[in-house]
Amino acid sequence: MIIILELHMKTVINIKADKAVKQQAQEVARELGLPLSTVINAYLKEFIRGRQVYLSAAPRMTPALEAILGRVEADIKTGRNISPKFASAKAMDDYLDEV
Repeated sequence: MIIILELHMKTVINIKADKAVKQQAQEVARELGLPLSTVINAYLKEFIRGRQVYLSAAPRMTPALEAILGRVEADIKTGRNISPKFASAKAMDDYLDEV
């Protein structure tokens, strides 16, 4: 006779977080149909697996925004869709009247 006993031990981690951050995180998790603890566990597992932390003050760009910026950079390099510098408001008005 073989008996296999598998225990899934849980532990509690207490962290300090801004109240607003916690509430917003809970709301997003709820929208995704997940408890916040599941989201945090997933982040911890990814931290262990990847052995890295990604922190950013600015939001990441979406692939669509990166594509738009790529086209803008190409336009800048080729001088396409770029207006000239103007010495006066009248010069700008004259240029825009011609366009």
